[in-house]
Amino acid sequence: MAKKKLIHFTENLTFPHLFQPKYQELVPGFRMRGRWNEEFFRNDHEITLELGCGKGEYTVALAERYPARNFIGIDIKGARLWRGCKTVAEMNMGNVAFIRTHANNVELLFRQGEIAEIWITFPDPQPNYERKRLTAPVFLERYRKVLRPGGLIHLKTDDPPLFQYTMEILQAQGHKLHYSTDDLYDSGYPGDAGLVRTYYEKIWLEQGKKINYLYFSV
Repeated sequence: MAKKKLIHFTENLTFPHLFQPKYQELVPGFRMRGRWNEEFFRNDHEITLELGCGKGEYTVALAERYPARNFIGIDIKGARLWRGCKTVAEMNMGNVAFIRTHANNVELLFRQGEIAEIWITFPDPQPNYERKRLTAPVFLERYRKVLRPGGLIHLKTDDPPLFQYTMEILQAQGHKLHYSTDDLYDSGYPGDAGLVRTYYEKIWLEQGKKINYLYFSV
């Protein structure tokens, strides 16, 4: 396994659509901040961001469905990102990029209004560390600073406590909840939340777990 990871890490260095900035490259702001459309995508299409994208299954699926939009997936695990990067290279997709970094760096990666939409797909629920939850108030404030006015945030999770926590935070802070369901695949919801079932999502569904989903604006 270690050898396989090493091969993947080496190949990651060859992907032009994978950015792996070091911390000193992020402060006071990444060189691509405010320039993603101009310098990478080379168009003026809106950008959708996926946080904790893992293997990039959702990022790639959305990019396939919406070729006239741009997509960026963020994850800290290079071995996971390799799969998404490899798929994008094989399919010659020009509307996808990936960034290997922590989600709390979004303000250093993007300017105000540069992001149209955010997807948070199956994040670590962090039961013992509220501030690390990707829907904690500190993260919602970061998202607000990079989203365009009215930009949407989607949460898809198999963890009921995280789902309930997020609902409570939205209500307490006065954010606008547009839709929620505690059983996505039995809800009849026609949106993109059911577009793809990730590897682990399939396992959870086979175990009888329900998938929670909501989207809101800050």
